[in-house]
Amino acid sequence: MGAFHKCMKTIKGFIAILSITLAAAFAASAQVNLTSLDGKSVNLEGQNGKVVVLAIGASWLPLSGKQAEFTNALAKKYTGKNVVFYFVATDSANPKSKNYATDDAIKKFAFGNKLTATVLRDSDGAATLKKFNVEQVPSFVILDKNGKQIGDVFGGIDPKYDVTIPISKAIDKIL
Repeated sequence: MGAFHKCMKTIKGFIAILSITLAAAFAASAQVNLTSLDGKSVNLEGQNGKVVVLAIGASWLPLSGKQAEFTNALAKKYTGKNVVFYFVATDSANPKSKNYATDDAIKKFAFGNKLTATVLRDSDGAATLKKFNVEQVPSFVILDKNGKQIGDVFGGIDPKYDVTIPISKAIDKIL
């Protein structure tokens, strides 16, 4: 009987580890749905054959203004092509957070920067930052026509460097 119980214990341990692994894999592969500031749900990975460019930033972050400028330039360049642009605001929706911003504050940021991309809210960055392995904002992420992330995250913005050039090259490769 001792060997039987030992074997069952080993099997239970294996099943527990397998369950944790599968849960983690499912969480990483789960699709990201965010809400636009006008209340519409957007599935970032389900854009039906379009390349998706995510500008992941925050309204309170000074470099996000430069990111908005880059996003507008890219959106203009790819007008009429199968490319869609989103600005993902990772501002906290929790009033107690130091990075808190209301929807109105985010709208003011978008208006002030003449942002042409649809603004989506990821109220603490959890969905986009974890899903796409974004370590810093502002950043850009590109999804191919099947909703899969291509290449590395274009992380950080140097106002003296035109990040639209490498992003354009990456988009052109998959168009």
